[in-house]
Amino acid sequence: MNALPALLDHLVLATPDLAATVADFTRRTGVAPAPGGVHVGRGTRNHLVSLGGTGYLEIIGPDPEQSEPDEPRPFGVDELTAPRIVTWAIRPPDLDAAVAAARAHGHDTGPVRPMSRRRPDGTLLRWRLTDGGSDPSGLVPFLIDWGDTPHPSADLPVTALVELTASAPDPSALRPLLSALGTALPLTAGPVGWSCTVDSPRGPVSFG
Repeated sequence: MNALPALLDHLVLATPDLAATVADFTRRTGVAPAPGGVHVGRGTRNHLVSLGGTGYLEIIGPDPEQSEPDEPRPFGVDELTAPRIVTWAIRPPDLDAAVAAARAHGHDTGPVRPMSRRRPDGTLLRWRLTDGGSDPSGLVPFLIDWGDTPHPSADLPVTALVELTASAPDPSALRPLLSALGTALPLTAGPVGWSCTVDSPRGPVSFG
């Protein structure tokens, strides 16, 4: 069974120690995430692993080879004391139309920004994404459009997402917005949090 939500592009697992988190993921699953690349000027780098289809898990943390960035690192990395899933991204067929749909439902996606990074093999990836937004919980996905660039899920080590759930203080307030964006997320009432289970060579492994 694959539990990829509709339009899922990737989940973001942020960590204060990238090397340690990648090593822990490898030990628990038997799958070594592939180096993704460096986010120049933002102070981070990432490793990636497929969740099946074109969905993937991004493990992102501080890049010790970069100097301290002028602004805080993305995804609250600077404030973390342990790794955790912090948000997710969806890839709508029309990013600008999805931004308009979100705003019609009272959600400010933040500005659409162009970004880029180079893979270790030198391939330049370019994409557009919504940066920021009016939902600090991370439960409303940010939006991404890879255009004509190679998708990062190509040729990644593979696991399979078998369960993804989240909790929110008021799930009913989020469901209409998620529906307007063309996706859904199993939500229960409670403090903001995530639970993700992947199938791997070493069996099911859960991350919170």
